[in-house]
Amino acid sequence: MGGSGVESFLKVLLKNFDVLAGPVVSLVYPLYASIRAIETKSPQDDKQWLTYWILYSMITLFELTFAKLIEWLPIWSYAKLILTCWLVIPYFNGAAYVYEHFVRPTFVTRETVNIWYVPRKKDVFSKPDDILTAAEKYIQEHGTDEFEQLIHRSDRGAHHRNDNYTVYDEDYRYY
Repeated sequence: MGGSGVESFLKVLLKNFDVLAGPVVSLVYPLYASIRAIETKSPQDDKQWLTYWILYSMITLFELTFAKLIEWLPIWSYAKLILTCWLVIPYFNGAAYVYEHFVRPTFVTRETVNIWYVPRKKDVFSKPDDILTAAEKYIQEHGTDEFEQLIHRSDRGAHHRNDNYTVYDEDYRYY
């Protein structure tokens, strides 16, 4: 009799897996990762999670718009869970891929900037926001020895990196 209770529990758990895992995958982990990204000095993880939240908002708007149609699709919750996993898990880099290939071309063009993006101000008195400025700032804060060690660590880590990176147009600042 005890075996059938566990069996029933597992059946209910598997039947409602999407309901249980969905919020964890789509909200809890991204929330945790976003907080950690804010606390690091790396802008790359900030871009990853800002991109994710943009796409999550678009999925939510899609669901709200087509709710009556979606309720007739029994696999929607599982499809959404799989899509969200692909967007969230950094190994797949799904959020960056979707943003770079679909969202960004729609909202940003070379000639004009749509209302979602504000051009970076060109101030003659400020330093350019580039890699050299960042390197100078790092050397001032940590010293040249630490900077050289960082470069050596980066060279060693380059062999293990994934080549699926996202390139953002630096003429625009994303707000």
